[in-house]
Amino acid sequence: MSRMRALLFAGGALLFIGILITQGAPVILATLSEAGWGLVLVAAFHLLPLWLDALAIDVLLTGGPSSKLRDAVLARWAGESANSLLPAGQIGGPVLMARHLMFRGLPMSDAAAAITVSTTLQTVAQILFALLGVMLLGARASHLDETTVRESALIACFVLGCVVAGFYVLQRRGLYAKLVRAATHFRRSGGPSGWMSRAESIDQAVHGLYGRTGVVAASFGLSLVGWLAGTGEVFLILVLFGHPVSWLDALLIESLGQGIRGAAFAVPGAVGVQEGGYLLLAPLVGLTPDLALGLSLAKRARELLLGVPGLLYLHASAGEGARARRGKF
Repeated sequence: MSRMRALLFAGGALLFIGILITQGAPVILATLSEAGWGLVLVAAFHLLPLWLDALAIDVLLTGGPSSKLRDAVLARWAGESANSLLPAGQIGGPVLMARHLMFRGLPMSDAAAAITVSTTLQTVAQILFALLGVMLLGARASHLDETTVRESALIACFVLGCVVAGFYVLQRRGLYAKLVRAATHFRRSGGPSGWMSRAESIDQAVHGLYGRTGVVAASFGLSLVGWLAGTGEVFLILVLFGHPVSWLDALLIESLGQGIRGAAFAVPGAVGVQEGGYLLLAPLVGLTPDLALGLSLAKRARELLLGVPGLLYLHASAGEGARARRGKF
């Protein structure tokens, strides 16, 4: 973990602890306990958006559902587990997804290009999903709390938009070749001679994917549907808490919450930021602070229930990949 990332994580952890203390940790934990074994059901439900995200990757790999879908599902599971639980956060997940697809026999250029384009499209879909929440908020009678939330969500969308726009421009200008040149510039001995040719092949694969507009549109659509499907998780958790809300209210919480969390991509796991976001959104749909924070903790419990096995699988598959590579020599 870099020093800056460690500082961001420490700041988020302090914010997380501070929120729990000021809002009453015992009450929040008592609210979370209302869900009980229902949290397993929440984890099972999350397999739906995970499958949709994997399908969005598979479309980029093959142009449609294929035998590679299983590999895409496993890669997405492992990458999401890394995004949620490892210090590298949103940066490490895509790298591990591409690596996993390579272990499963996919050419490096195809794996890296598919994950790069998929990550970009998913972030654009996340921005549109958050803007949908802003539109829902704007349709209500305005008051101070809603104005504050709307401004926060728009700022979050702007931050995400700037990041994804910069990332897209770099992709179109040979992102991987530039990274290799930068790496060899700071290494006196340089890098392996094959690095540049591999980087250029990835850049060509990325350009080729963006040129397939139908495939890109299908992948984007599946990513957007995946975000929408995540609304069911909020709805289900609040039902388990004995405080059901309407589907539109659940959509409002999920869309704006994901927008705020997405803007905090540099903070590992968005620790503290997610909790603060839900606390800010709570009054909009009649949730008390303990329910809002219980919702956030239920989502983190789901991340653990799916993420820990995902990391174990990732470790096991990396070992198998390493043995397979040694067997070739």
